[in-house]
Amino acid sequence: MDQQTQTEIEAATFRRLLNHLDNHKEVQNIDLMILADFCRNCLAKWYMAEAKARGEEVDYDQARERVYGEPYDSWKDKYQKPATPEQLAAFDARQQAKASQ
Repeated sequence: MDQQTQTEIEAATFRRLLNHLDNHKEVQNIDLMILADFCRNCLAKWYMAEAKARGEEVDYDQARERVYGEPYDSWKDKYQKPATPEQLAAFDARQQAKASQ
């Protein structure tokens, strides 16, 4: 596979991931962090870092808007629920497990 085709496939895969996350707003960021050790905000940070590595300036709000499909505060108000005590406990356990590795 040539580099251009690989890049196009990777870009399409990223767009598909964003679309999948957009179609599953019920999946909270804390759930993603517990299960996969990344969330939508992580994707935004990675997007921002990759832009910077290529000489492009994308700030965190712009990157989050790309990932969330709308301004973060708007998305948060509509879809983000407060973390439950169980979610917070699972997240803390995950963080402690990572720290002890």
